[in-house]
Amino acid sequence: MGIAATDGAPKSPESVFRDEMSVSQSWAYFDHAAVSPIPRCAAEAMKRWLIQANQDGDVSWPEWASHASRTREFASRLLHCKTEEIALVPNTTFGINAVALGLPWRQGDSVVVLDNEFPSNLLPWLSLERLGVEVRRVPVDDSGIIHPAHIRNAIDQSTRLVTISWVGYATGYRADLHELCDLVHRAGAQLFVDAIQGLGVFPLNTREIPIDYAAADGHKWMLGPEGAGLLYIRESNLDRLAPIMLGWNSIQASHEFRSQGAVLKEDASRFEGGSANHVGLIGLGASLELLLELECHEPNGFVAKRVLENAATVRDAIQRVGGELAYPAPMKWDAPTASGIVSFSMPNRDPVAVRKHLIGSGVVLSVRHGKLRVATHAYNNEQDIERLAIALSRL
Repeated sequence: MGIAATDGAPKSPESVFRDEMSVSQSWAYFDHAAVSPIPRCAAEAMKRWLIQANQDGDVSWPEWASHASRTREFASRLLHCKTEEIALVPNTTFGINAVALGLPWRQGDSVVVLDNEFPSNLLPWLSLERLGVEVRRVPVDDSGIIHPAHIRNAIDQSTRLVTISWVGYATGYRADLHELCDLVHRAGAQLFVDAIQGLGVFPLNTREIPIDYAAADGHKWMLGPEGAGLLYIRESNLDRLAPIMLGWNSIQASHEFRSQGAVLKEDASRFEGGSANHVGLIGLGASLELLLELECHEPNGFVAKRVLENAATVRDAIQRVGGELAYPAPMKWDAPTASGIVSFSMPNRDPVAVRKHLIGSGVVLSVRHGKLRVATHAYNNEQDIERLAIALSRL
């Protein structure tokens, strides 16, 4: 797709993005930390798959596989890594388990995890206790602020890995991955990143920030459908992990369907195992292509800047109508710990009832841990935010 109007004049990134998001015609949509709407380009790509599958069965399978390969390429551009370091997986949970269950743990090893993690980035690690692995849960205070010193204090010679969410799903706190990666590696451990609340908005250059593993489903900030995501495994770690979910698609010459003498693929795709969710990967690929065109992977790209500006405007609007921010707001809109997530409450109001009122007013957001949660993307504009403010003022 190209950023140009029908008359040939260039279109602004804001206009391109807004035009792609049909949801904006009906809703002020602020639920991207839960499940995002998909852009028009993704919907059209998925429709083409549906028609082909309906009319021709698997005749177009090679084309679908080619689209999956393009999605892998887009993911590698997103993370500034090699395509060989990307596995296309159903969801974040799958990716986390692939690492948690694939590492060669020994009794007496330890793993460090924050106490306020989303269940998907806690339960797989807790399951390792049956192997004699100690799971060290680092407390996080009510502010949601992550203190690297607390993480460092939990690491010792037994620690094999530290796992962390890049952006807190409730607090919106964005961790400094560069600092954490350096801290963890200097302590002799590896770093796993649950990147689902950051990828698609904030750039993550794995050449500059040498994290070891990352996983993210595409249905949040990457604007893809549910059930299609990515797993990043640094090339030097590929042989460290045992592919525990082996299948026909894990091996070289996979389409010969032979088990005897089978040799595993040399890259991260060995972790994919079986048949792909082609329609989901086609949709995710189209969404990633759009976001990459909008330079979501670049340090000074439009997407991150616009998201942070929107979040600052949201915070101001909430306070203007009497709302109370749930966590300390960054001092500046472009603070390195800021994200597109803003949690708040309306005094003496039930958050579930408030959400229901907002939906009736054409505004969509979530409730998490008793707080209302706004998650604004770069196509949202001031009109969307004012619609939120007006609806809140009418409670």
